[in-house]
Formats: sequence, structure tokens, C-alpha cells
Amino acid sequence: MSKHVLGIDIGGTGTKGAIVNVKTGEFVSDKIKYKTPEESTPKAILSIIKNMITDFEWEGKQIGFGFPAIIKQGMSCSAANIHKDWIDFDIATYFEEELDCPLTVVNDADSAGLAELLFGAAKHKKGSVLLLTLGTGIGSALFVDGRLVPNTEFGHLKWKKSITEDYASNRARKANNLDWPEFGKELNAVLNHIELLLSPDCIIIGGGISKSFDEYVDCFDIKAEIIPAELKNNAGIIGAAYYSTL
Repeated sequence: MSKHVLGIDIGGTGTKGAIVNVKTGEFVSDKIKYKTPEESTPKAILSIIKNMITDFEWEGKQIGFGFPAIIKQGMSCSAANIHKDWIDFDIATYFEEELDCPLTVVNDADSAGLAELLFGAAKHKKGSVLLLTLGTGIGSALFVDGRLVPNTEFGHLKWKKSITEDYASNRARKANNLDWPEFGKELNAVLNHIELLLSPDCIIIGGGISKSFDEYVDCFDIKAEIIPAELKNNAGIIGAAYYSTL
């Protein structure tokens, strides 16, 4: 297999991709991003992917996809922040037939966690490590002694009147017009709840909001080590590409 793979990270707000050197985790192309359509049906997402393949001149070559859902054997078993038509949908077969290329599909947070484990903040971390991606929702990736526990959904834990991502995601921060200390307080409460359930050794805060980690880090009082992701919003692309080599 070539050491260069196209990684595509499909999200509720944006879909982005780049060609990745899966040996080093580095991009060997510019990153391209498209806005995810509000009606993010399989047909609509496929149209964006075809545009991206054309942009990269990537016809017929290996692609790794990160997708915001529980993924089992290429099937989407849920639909987090994306159209409900994806529920119980055979993504892998659909994409393979439409794109005519080898590909893999993995949960988007798991792909970001894999990238951080191999090339970023979680490298050489032992014990249980939890990555939380704070974006449109909250994605989670759990690793125990370097092994992935797939398809965790800590963003969907019951919390207050709803679920955790309705209070501590970047979307919630913007929707509720929270300043950084207010957001940090909400996130800290969620982290304390997760720590009570899981007792992780390390929690990594990922997603674009990790760039502002210093603005809210003083709000935390959990026992686990808590650090920002190193690969930021590129982690999902890198991990999706690498996953295709497993």
C-alpha cells in the first residue's frame, strides 16, 4: 500500500480532507474544506466527496473516511449531527460502488484519537486516555494501554435536561454566548462527571477549540491530567487516512 492516503473528515458543519503521509502523519497536500450541507443526505455528502477527489486528482486510489456516527463493519449505526438517512446505512458499500476505489470508514472521534495516539498529544501515554473533540457536538475516543475502545459516545451522556454536548461543545458555547470562564465551568462539570464514571489517567481536549485551551484551563479541578490536542482540527483527517492501513 502507498504511504500516501487521502483522508476525509466528514463533520456536521464542515467536510475537510488532505493527502496524508501515513508513516509520519504529515500532510503532503493543502487541506481542502467544504461546508457540509444542511440537508446532509448520503447523496449530498457523496457530491462533496466527488468534488474533493477531483480537487486532489485522486481517482481510484485509497481513501480513509472519518464519519460522525457509530461505525460497525462499514455500517453507520447512528447519525450524530448529520442527516438521519445515515442511520443503519452501509456507508462502505455505498462509497465503494459510487467512487470505485478502496476505502475504509471509522468513527470521526476515533480517527482523531488514533492520530493523537500515534503522532500527537497521546503518544507514549500509558493507562486510559480519553480524547474529547469539542465542535458541533462532543466526540470521544478512549484508549486503554494504546488499544482503541471503539464507538464511545460521551457527548451523548444524559446531562441536566439533555446531553453533555448541549452544554459543553463549541456549538453550545456559541449558542449560549458563553465567555471562556463560563464555558470552562460548564466543561469542568462535564469532565468531573466523566471522571466519576471512567477514572481516566489523561484527558485530551481536541477540536478547533483546543487552540484556545489556555483561556479556560484554569477552570478545571479534575484529578486526571488534562492537556490540549496537538493536531487540532487536522487529527480527524490524519487518523482517517492511517486507519485505512490497519
